[in-house]
Amino acid sequence: MAARGDPPEGTPEGTPGGGDDEYRSVVFDESFVRAARLQEFSAKERMGDHSHAVRRRDPAEKPGVGSGTPRRGSLQVLLLVLVIAVAFGTAVYVGVRPPYRPAVTRSAEPLRMTVIPLAPAGVVPGDDPERLLRQSPAAKFPTGASGIPLPLARRTPHFTENEVMTALTNAKDYLVASSVDPNVLTGAERRSVRALLDPEQLAQFDASFADPADDGRHAPAGWLVRFDPAKVALADSAVHVRGTLRFAESTPGTIDVMSDHTFVYALRPAGRSVGESGKQDASLFTVRRTLHFRFDRDDLPGHRVELLTSQVQAGPQACSTEASSTLTPLLAGARAKPAGPAGTDPYATGPPTAGLCGVLDSGAQPGG
Repeated sequence: MAARGDPPEGTPEGTPGGGDDEYRSVVFDESFVRAARLQEFSAKERMGDHSHAVRRRDPAEKPGVGSGTPRRGSLQVLLLVLVIAVAFGTAVYVGVRPPYRPAVTRSAEPLRMTVIPLAPAGVVPGDDPERLLRQSPAAKFPTGASGIPLPLARRTPHFTENEVMTALTNAKDYLVASSVDPNVLTGAERRSVRALLDPEQLAQFDASFADPADDGRHAPAGWLVRFDPAKVALADSAVHVRGTLRFAESTPGTIDVMSDHTFVYALRPAGRSVGESGKQDASLFTVRRTLHFRFDRDDLPGHRVELLTSQVQAGPQACSTEASSTLTPLLAGARAKPAGPAGTDPYATGPPTAGLCGVLDSGAQPGG
């Protein structure tokens, strides 16, 4: 009778212990299977589109694992997590440091200026200051700083609304200090104007007063309005002003402010009061200033300005090529000399002289 596990027909003849004895020395343990280079596809896999019955397997792959996809899938998931983490970190960084903060390093440019005296066509009218103002185009001008209103500040691509407002305020402060302050107008001091300038323009400012020149770089009137206190006094401390301020972003690191204002002053001869000896000897003097300011990010919190250009028309004055540290108004009853400015020689060497002079329109005078 066959033992349990033996074939029904018994052990084949001629083979001791049956056919299994030939393979008893070979043990298919887990290490043997793991070391196999080839693996047969499963029945389910063979139902697919395979041209071979076996596949080459990574020795490190565990038996029973299909094509190795789970391991590569895990790597892809890890890479995806890293990409998401980098993207999130970048978004946080951009949110903390806005794109309108570019680092810009530059030097202030020298101020370029044009100062044109306006000569009267006839005698300069004289009268009581209030009556003169009522008869002039400046009758409805506001006075002082109120005549320099700030426009509505809006953010630009690289400057916030607050930064734009700071630039406009700095420009207004310079205009008030250099065109309205009685101490500056009468020549008592100019430090308040100097303190508002970019440090790199201070040398040019100082040279303009130490050695005035009509060279487009060193005319004191390009920086401020100033009269000779030995010759001219204020008949009325109120300065009548009207004009506009505009702003525009010039580069990602700078913002420009353009000002265009007309200032009207009531003047009289120095050492004489209005109405002395029965004479009403006040007269009006008009200055139009067109300034171009530029601000970088250091100028804004430092409450300072950089002046790029300054264009000044002032009268009534006499035409002259002589540079002066002050404006030289023609006062009530005076008349400009018929001769115009001296000729300009284009073949001359040295600093060029502008030799510019205009005529004050009669409509700009009181009663005109």
